[in-house]
Amino acid sequence: MYNPYFGFSEAPFSISPDPRYLFMSERHREALAHLLYGLQIDGGFVLLTGEVGTGKTTLCRCLLEQVPEHCDIAFIFNPKLTRQELLKTLCEELHIVLPDGIGGLKALFDRLNAHLLQSNAKGRKTVLIVDEAQNLSAEVLELLRLLTNLETHRHKLLQIILLGQTELRDIVAREDMRQLAQRIVARYHLEPLSRPEVGAYVRHRLAVAGTRAVLFPPPLLERLYRLSGGTPRLINVLCDRALLGAYVQGKAAVDRPTLESAAREVFGPGHRSRAPAAVAAALGVTLLAGLATVGWQLAPAPLFAAGRGALDSRLAAAPLPADATPPPSSAPLPVPATGVPGRDEKPVQPPPSTPPTAPQTQEHEPPPETPLEPPVPEPVEPPEEDVAGPATEDHWLHEAQAVRALFGHWQAAIRQPSDLDGACRQVEEMSLRCLRQQVDPQSLASLPPPLILELAPADGPPFLATLLARDEGRTRLVVAGEVREVALAALTRRWSGRYVLLQQAPLARSRRLTLGTRGADVAWVDLQLARWEGQQPRAGDPLFGTELEQRVRNFQQAHGLLADGVVGTQTLERLVRLGTTEMAALAR
Repeated sequence: MYNPYFGFSEAPFSISPDPRYLFMSERHREALAHLLYGLQIDGGFVLLTGEVGTGKTTLCRCLLEQVPEHCDIAFIFNPKLTRQELLKTLCEELHIVLPDGIGGLKALFDRLNAHLLQSNAKGRKTVLIVDEAQNLSAEVLELLRLLTNLETHRHKLLQIILLGQTELRDIVAREDMRQLAQRIVARYHLEPLSRPEVGAYVRHRLAVAGTRAVLFPPPLLERLYRLSGGTPRLINVLCDRALLGAYVQGKAAVDRPTLESAAREVFGPGHRSRAPAAVAAALGVTLLAGLATVGWQLAPAPLFAAGRGALDSRLAAAPLPADATPPPSSAPLPVPATGVPGRDEKPVQPPPSTPPTAPQTQEHEPPPETPLEPPVPEPVEPPEEDVAGPATEDHWLHEAQAVRALFGHWQAAIRQPSDLDGACRQVEEMSLRCLRQQVDPQSLASLPPPLILELAPADGPPFLATLLARDEGRTRLVVAGEVREVALAALTRRWSGRYVLLQQAPLARSRRLTLGTRGADVAWVDLQLARWEGQQPRAGDPLFGTELEQRVRNFQQAHGLLADGVVGTQTLERLVRLGTTEMAALAR
């Protein structure tokens, strides 16, 4: 209803699990990493739990968009099933044809086992994902445990990921579930958003919907956090009702009365803030301690929403108790025109009501005072240049913008570059690959841009930035979409030594070339070595023979690498650098 009014392309605060609106907080990023880990490991359970509305299902939908080609996924979203119903549903998800009348546990189990063996022989991996797993009965959980026993001599045939509410943790901790608990290879509990993340979450969803207008002013975000407790689903419902109220009233943005009215609609008239109790208690104790210390009387109006300036003005205007000592005046002291303060000032005249004091006669004239030289100020060195991280509200952008800057340099058109891992998987289709390395930070001056660097600021969490250029001790960076110029020395101090570069992937399949290898990869290595040697590439069958092996050893020795004659990751990286000028504008 209000989308055209605010300029939205679609509703920004829908509660449907749309992966495009997934806000990758640090906790959501870690949770997704655990789910992706579940697609790679061999056997066992992966457990993801969290309170209602924290984004577990949305993360799962995001996971489904990143499933490798060799994985078959079975997704069960209604776990209130019997053992037979679960096996039948699993067979349907995996497209296993079942004869009419089949229904026994053994028959279903055998059919499933035969299918999994065939898939494993073809090099495929099968993963079962169960949403709302806290509703699984004890019998069905035991059946799932038995399914993890299906295996060959080398591989497990079925990987299981369980998503559920907090109660699922209590279920698997029971004594009768200890066998299942021992098979959990990774678990993560998804917490609600923090106070700063709530503002970033709201801005993220508004931006995806097509606007960067400030529809929720900063003072309201604190109140929104306290009302929702940082739960994304509650934030969506509150913001949706608040925007509807602003639209009905013809307002350009949401204000405090509109948000409070939305809260009454969502929670009822007796609603209370849903911020964590420990945080609220800590705030209350801190405020009471501070008030008892200074002894000032504050008006009952809220202080946090007023901002720091309003708080300072209220404290300055508050009356002091009768027994308190007034603070010294902050007015500047008079400074004499010449001489030293306190020496050449004129005597203060007494008030008219005070009788004048008789002048005192001095027998000797005091010697003239030698004027003191004013102190010479010590030279102040300019502050050392440093690399600042992204602003708190923009921290969620750091990885996506670093990816955009690096991959845009290569003209690699990737879909929704929200994270580095997803972007690296996409460019494998373009004969490119991401190379991740960790080296001594002092070697930064020898690495060719562009690179994605991991930086650790003096205060705040680590972040990713893209090094675009380096020239005579200065560098040009992209931090959360902002281009900055930073001294190379300052960047080196904040660099962890970890970096990612994008390169052509001639070894996308084999990754290592050794004696006896044939094919286009060998021809590419011969071409790169010929460029380095200033020779013409060889003609004929591209065979990795003893002559090529010796040329590789010579190249490795010249570049300080292990001279083993094998083209591995580090040798490949150095060979790719030889063709940087030709590959700087690779297109899909």
